[in-house]
Amino acid sequence: MSRTSIRRVVIYAASLALAAGSVAAQGSVTQPKQGQGGSVVKGAAGTEGSKGDNGLEHCDKPMAAIAVVEPQSEYMMALARYKLQSPVGLIRMMIQQSNCFIVVERGQGLRNMEQERQLAAAGQARTGSNMGGGQIVAADFILTPGVVFSEGNAGGVGGAVGGLLGGKAAVVAGGLKFKEAQTSMLVADTRSGVQVAAAEGSTKKADMRLGAGLFGGGGGAAGGGYGNTNEGKIIAAAFMDNYNKIVGVVRGDASLQRNVGTLQQEAAGGGTRKAGAVFNQGDVLAPKIAGVKLLASPDDAAKVVATLGRGDELVVVGEEKNGFISVQGASASGWVKIILFQKR
Repeated sequence: MSRTSIRRVVIYAASLALAAGSVAAQGSVTQPKQGQGGSVVKGAAGTEGSKGDNGLEHCDKPMAAIAVVEPQSEYMMALARYKLQSPVGLIRMMIQQSNCFIVVERGQGLRNMEQERQLAAAGQARTGSNMGGGQIVAADFILTPGVVFSEGNAGGVGGAVGGLLGGKAAVVAGGLKFKEAQTSMLVADTRSGVQVAAAEGSTKKADMRLGAGLFGGGGGAAGGGYGNTNEGKIIAAAFMDNYNKIVGVVRGDASLQRNVGTLQQEAAGGGTRKAGAVFNQGDVLAPKIAGVKLLASPDDAAKVVATLGRGDELVVVGEEKNGFISVQGASASGWVKIILFQKR
C-alpha cells in the first residue's frame, strides 16, 4: 500500500472517530428533546378521546371553538424547501387530542360543505339529509401559526468530515438541514378581531445525522413529512411546545373561555339539529302568515300568550330550543316556532 493510500485511510479513520465522539457527547442527536422515536405529534383523536398524544396539555372539557388558518406564504415557501407541507393538519390534530378546544373546519373541507349545501338547495340531496342554514358551529378564535429555522452550521463535525473526505461525507451535515426551529401562534377573537393570546415555541437538535447517509446512502429528509424526517420532527416538537403555552394562557384567563359543549355533544348536534333560519339576539322578526301563536314555553302544547298577525313585529331576546326561539313583542313575551318567521 502506498504512503498516499495509508494517509487517506488514517484520515478517514480519524474522521469517523471524531464523529463518533461527537455523538457520544451530544447523546441521541436524531431525536428532539421532548420525545423518543418518531414525531412527538402522532396518534389519533375522535369524539371519545385520543391516543399517542404524550406531552400535550389536556383539558377536561373544551374552552372554546377554534379555527386554524394557513400560515403566510413566506412560511409555506420555507417549509417547501424541506419537502414539508402545511402544518395546519398537524396543529388541528394536536388541538383535538388535547380536548382544550373544539376544532372547526375552515379550509378545503368548508368549501366541500358549501358544495353539499348547494346540492341540497338545488333538490339533488336525498330527502331527510338535513342540510341547510343554522348548523355550523361558529369559531370563537382564529389561530395563525408561523415558523422560522436556525440554519447555521452546528460547528463542525459534519463540515470537517466532508472536507477531509473530499465531500464524500457531506451528507453527515446535510442529513439535518437546520438545528433549531422556532414557532409562533397568534390567537384572535373572531367577533372583535382583537388578538387575545400569543406564544412562541422552540426545539433544538444537533446539526448532524449519522447512519446510512454517512457513506453516501439515502438521506432522512428525502421522503418529506412531519413524522418521518428530522426537520419535520423538530418543527412538530416546537409546535407542541408552542400550543401547550397557548392552552396555559387561555386556561388561566376566564374571560377567554366560551360556552361550548363537549366534542361528542357538538358532533351529535351536527346530526340532530334541524336546518332552518338563522336568527340572532336583536333581530326583528315578523310572521310569514297570520294567526301564528306566541307560546309560554317552547312546546306546541304550551299555553297561548297571544295570536299574531302578519304585521306584528317581535324582537329576538334569547336562545333557540326545540325549534322555537325566545322573543319579545309589543305587549307580551314568549316563544315562537322558527320556521313560521322571517327577518323584517
